[in-house]
Amino acid sequence: MERKVGTVSRGIRCPIIREGDNLAKIVADSVVEAAESEGFALRDRDVVSVTESIVARAQGNYASVDAIAKDVKQKLGGETIGVIFPILSRNRFAICLRGIAMGAKKVVLMLSYPSDEVGNQLVSLDQVDEAGINPYSDVLSLEDYRRLFGENKHEFTGVDYVAYYEQIIREAGADVEIIFANQPKTILNYTKNVLTCDIHTRARTKRILRAAGAERVCGLDDILNAPVDGSGCNENYGLLGSNKSTEDSIKLFPRDCRPFVLETQRLLMEATGKHIEVMIYGDGAFKDPQGKIWELADPCVSPAFTDGLIGTPNELKLKYLADNDFRDLSGEALRDAISRRIREKGEDSLVGNMASQGTTPRQLTDLIGSLSDLTSGSGDKGTPVVLVQGYFDNYTV
Repeated sequence: MERKVGTVSRGIRCPIIREGDNLAKIVADSVVEAAESEGFALRDRDVVSVTESIVARAQGNYASVDAIAKDVKQKLGGETIGVIFPILSRNRFAICLRGIAMGAKKVVLMLSYPSDEVGNQLVSLDQVDEAGINPYSDVLSLEDYRRLFGENKHEFTGVDYVAYYEQIIREAGADVEIIFANQPKTILNYTKNVLTCDIHTRARTKRILRAAGAERVCGLDDILNAPVDGSGCNENYGLLGSNKSTEDSIKLFPRDCRPFVLETQRLLMEATGKHIEVMIYGDGAFKDPQGKIWELADPCVSPAFTDGLIGTPNELKLKYLADNDFRDLSGEALRDAISRRIREKGEDSLVGNMASQGTTPRQLTDLIGSLSDLTSGSGDKGTPVVLVQGYFDNYTV
């Protein structure tokens, strides 16, 4: 009988994960038990996605604000430092800012405007236009900002992040000056020691600062990229991808993840006889049309995945074929013609083929990671593992 269901995404409930747990076994067991409980079969090329949060928890990859402060002080000198382009987030950045401020005597905080890197707005573009400001060139002091725009609370959190970040820095014992600018070189008018906090543009920002004469330049990826007094760390990403754990500590992005995905895949094969792909996912890469927030605050969607998830989709656009190549066909003849064309495509890349236009040109891990993030949510669903089935099926399967 012809299959009537395509891709299915299921949240899989697991025990609460603690440091030192055998996570690969817990994940494999949870997926197998869910299949048995709900009466669905596991198949080759299913995908098991595991949220980065429980991987880092099992690893015990945590650090204190004191560790952040010590590393910042050692790498940036402990005097006046520029902290530029942070995202506006209580969970992602506020606690990091506290540690950063503890490692300096003064912080010059330079905020991008009208929004941060991932779309959180300080002000709207309409407000900027009405004020006659050019965000590409104009530098605003805190006084300028307040005079022009007043108090602006985040649409979803209700937080005035300018006041909130200022308070965090002062309470950490540092002096603070706040400016608003979008050119990295602007900060060098205030200090030559800079911590750039942007995520996806950090390499360019560091390059610009060094070429312009900065003396010390670090990114968040350079802070806690090695243990400090026995703390957790991330060799590749440092503080990037971290989240608040307690009022005094953060959970870092997981490290050395490849062995975990391979072991989980091995255990699933052992339990089911099926070749199941495994990946770790963080933030999905999608944009909220209402709040204009681009979700990807992690340095990447997937820090590790098995080899079957390498690459991009290689798909034909059914509506293109139906409206163009086979526009004179209908019913069973149309179905057979499209099925035949799909089977004929083989493994050859469809890049440049007009019949693939409109398909999604993104990495498989970014697409499946986004699906997984939306499925698991970030609240109390209790499903840190997501099983995606039928993702690699097509109209002929």
